[in-house]
Amino acid sequence: MRKILILVFIVIVTIGLVGVLATYVRIDSFSFAWALNFLLMTGVLAFTETLKSELNSSYYDEKNWERGGKIYEQFGVNFFRKLLVWIGWEKLNKKNNPVAKDTAALVNLHYQTKKSELGHVIILFIVLGFNVYVAIQFGFIKSLSLLILNILLNLYPVFLQRYNRPRIARAINLSKRRSGIVVIDLH
Repeated sequence: MRKILILVFIVIVTIGLVGVLATYVRIDSFSFAWALNFLLMTGVLAFTETLKSELNSSYYDEKNWERGGKIYEQFGVNFFRKLLVWIGWEKLNKKNNPVAKDTAALVNLHYQTKKSELGHVIILFIVLGFNVYVAIQFGFIKSLSLLILNILLNLYPVFLQRYNRPRIARAINLSKRRSGIVVIDLH
């Protein structure tokens, strides 16, 4: 019960802060789009950290059309990965979440990709709602900052998680084989 109350509190505070943001910053501005994304990231991070779900849904399983990651490569996921390295995100992320070279660390990394993807999908749809509203009220051009930031800050990170997760699963299975542990299919 306590966990549910905390989750509801996080949602209410996040909605309230988005309302304050919309009141004081023009909703059709780049500043609003930027602040909205990072405000939602903070709220969703607090939500997913509190939720602590195992995230075992079949949604996270690799789909046939994703096999080998070719679809994501065609959408430029490798360029996006290089961009993250270039801006220093990869270094910052590894500093805060170092990856050890053992099976348990890989299993945790696999889980973190699911949690990250969940957060970005939630934000993607919320920002998309604002994007549609701004496009209808102010015109498509005024909604471009929301659209572009949503693609860069949410859609591509989802692509990246879905691209990396099967590779991490293969590394886990390889690590388990080397350790003599029975290999299981990760969801």
